[in-house]
Amino acid sequence: MIASALRRLHNSASTKTLSPRLTKFALHPPKSVEVQFSDGTLFNLSAEFLRVHSPAADSKIRSVGGEKVIFGRRHVGIMSAEQIGNYGVRILFDDLHKTGIFTWDYLHHLGANKFSLMRNYIKTLKRHGLSRDPRVKK
Repeated sequence: MIASALRRLHNSASTKTLSPRLTKFALHPPKSVEVQFSDGTLFNLSAEFLRVHSPAADSKIRSVGGEKVIFGRRHVGIMSAEQIGNYGVRILFDDLHKTGIFTWDYLHHLGANKFSLMRNYIKTLKRHGLSRDPRVKK
């Protein structure tokens, strides 16, 4: 069922390459999600990583010099996840963010590029004088 929905999605977008089929989705609240694909790849994606790469338009982004940056999410947790159709999952984070839908293709992209994406995220934070840690309230 999931495979046929993914094939239809891929066939409708000729510029995309066919990603491996999702074979496992395991939620390990509050810290991570584990996803495995038909090609044998297995990714453990942290809550912070997923939160800062949320596909939602309203993910509490700060615009710094025209660049959109999410910061202070080092300790964010995952509360739950809800499957959306046959193509993705909505993750509820403990900062109450829940509007992004992570497609299976997007989760594969995040897993396959996890290290470079996180490295670029940390560089962006440093460039703007921001931190992964939440601001301390005085």
